[in-house]
Amino acid sequence: MTVLDNRALNRATLARQLLLDRADLPVPGAVAQLGGLQAQEPQEPFVGLWSRLRAFDPAVLSDLLVQRQVVRTHLMRRTVHLVVAADALAWRARHDAMLRQRTLGAYRRELDGVDLDEVVAAGRALMADGVPRTMTEIARALADRWPTPGPRALGEMVVAALVPMVQLPPRGVWRAKAGVRNVPLSLWLGREIDPPSLEPSDPAGQALVRRYLAAFGPAATADLRAWCGLTGLPPAVAALREELVTFRDERGRELIDLPDAPRPDPDTPAPVRFLPAFDNAILGYEDRSRIIDHAHRGLSVAGERVVLVDGRVAATWTVDAETVRVTPLGRLSRGDIAAVTEEGEALASFLSDGDSDRVRVDL
Repeated sequence: MTVLDNRALNRATLARQLLLDRADLPVPGAVAQLGGLQAQEPQEPFVGLWSRLRAFDPAVLSDLLVQRQVVRTHLMRRTVHLVVAADALAWRARHDAMLRQRTLGAYRRELDGVDLDEVVAAGRALMADGVPRTMTEIARALADRWPTPGPRALGEMVVAALVPMVQLPPRGVWRAKAGVRNVPLSLWLGREIDPPSLEPSDPAGQALVRRYLAAFGPAATADLRAWCGLTGLPPAVAALREELVTFRDERGRELIDLPDAPRPDPDTPAPVRFLPAFDNAILGYEDRSRIIDHAHRGLSVAGERVVLVDGRVAATWTVDAETVRVTPLGRLSRGDIAAVTEEGEALASFLSDGDSDRVRVDL
């Protein structure tokens, strides 16, 4: 079985994540290709798409949110993701059990003795009027019946797990500062979510596996699980075996992949790229060594924005007074500093609407 080293896996990831060369895709196509963008920080997806698309206009993404073509909703790993509407409808039921389990795990003591099926029914009845509500408003409306858990546990259980919701714009609109207001996903999109399948081969799971590999492969099943948070995908992988190809990584793990997906030459040059906080190019794997050194792994879950140099995390970045400030994690060559500065100037201009191209690289 062919062994793919970290550099080969890195280039495959960059190609599929649209980071090896900026793409000419329309914004909905890019969001779909990426399997969604993690988006609990509302403005971060704009940087993620700017780094991946040529001539990206943030107003286009804002309009797609308002026009209900993309939505912000709890999905993979119980985190808020920006996904196209069709994926939200197709994927939500497959994530239901995981969302419930993870939310209950966070509030098990507070929700002890609470019949969650009754909470589902009450939450759906409350939200059936289509009135946007905050999590606190939802919890307060249900508190008379369930006073013990407290508003945080009860509200998050409803919003993040039991009743499929979307976060309404202006939350997530370019430069908007807005709190979270929720409405049911099916009401917002005017269509019921796809029902769960009872077929042993798990067709919804198979679709998720294909989409994951298209955006992140080649990858191990542990990587797939780390991306979505689902533990019940082995039957789906087994059903797809005949159409997949397999490799091994340097650790000896089996990697699965789509046969015709891009696997560029490991020597393909990789440009400098600035990634937003919680970018799935890093978080989409259990073994993140293809893109970030183990010593810096904690950056990927701490909300640090990072810079890729030669395809790997080499610095962090922040913005202060319209200046992009880059802090290297190790030594950068003169050529690397020049490339980081050039890309940082473009990012500063994007973030400031052309008012600034200032970059500071801390040496």
